[in-house]
Amino acid sequence: MRLQVLSSGSEGNSTLIRAGEQAALVDAGLGREAMLARLEAGRLGPGAVRHVLVTHGHLDHARSAGLVARRERATLHAADLSLHHPWARRAKSCAALAIGRDQALPGAPSGDELVYRAVPLPHDCDPTVAFRLEHQGRVAVILTDVGRPDPDVARALSGAHVLVLEFNYDPGLLARGPYPALLQRRIAGGRGHLSNAEGARLLELLASAELHTVIVAHVSKKTNRPELARAAAAGTLERLGLAGRVRLLVASQDEALESVEV
Repeated sequence: MRLQVLSSGSEGNSTLIRAGEQAALVDAGLGREAMLARLEAGRLGPGAVRHVLVTHGHLDHARSAGLVARRERATLHAADLSLHHPWARRAKSCAALAIGRDQALPGAPSGDELVYRAVPLPHDCDPTVAFRLEHQGRVAVILTDVGRPDPDVARALSGAHVLVLEFNYDPGLLARGPYPALLQRRIAGGRGHLSNAEGARLLELLASAELHTVIVAHVSKKTNRPELARAAAAGTLERLGLAGRVRLLVASQDEALESVEV
């Protein structure tokens, strides 16, 4: 299995998963042209993606999900409530997410299935989920848009070899930034986003002997800096004695990250 973050940030999020003979897209939050360009950057021709999974209905994650599913002749997997949204109705084939239990995506031969677990998160768009994706014993976890470090969430997402984790904002930059006070409280609240320090605490809960790559994700352009987010993650890996063994990458809003072997 391979994972490639195509885009990550407040302007649009998307991650490509290749597992055996099938490909799946987790979120498609960019606009149409940008989203299709990122898919091309992933060297995927039309029809290669069989499944589009959506973490939640905010447009920076879902904007082009139905459109991509329709173009790719793929199945759109989203929470039942989200399937009524305009972005979802563009898809020709839809399926409600199985939340809280393992579910194999259809279409792969026996033994080659991509299995997902959608884990509910505290975020101000209900429901919002993280994804634990497993293929032939290899595990990738995609966890963004979560309001606080939660041990129960970490336990449900255990065993990641590759972890995509939110480090959204720096409190000082948030306070001095362009957002009004109401939006600042929403971002920093228990159903908003993770600060760098909160991301570091959640990384500590999620890190295990299996982990070999951490991808710092959903870094705000207006209230954070990539170097601050990276430093927070690196500090945790250093404290855990994992700095020399775990690779640390930072996802970008502006270009696709390299493909990573899970």
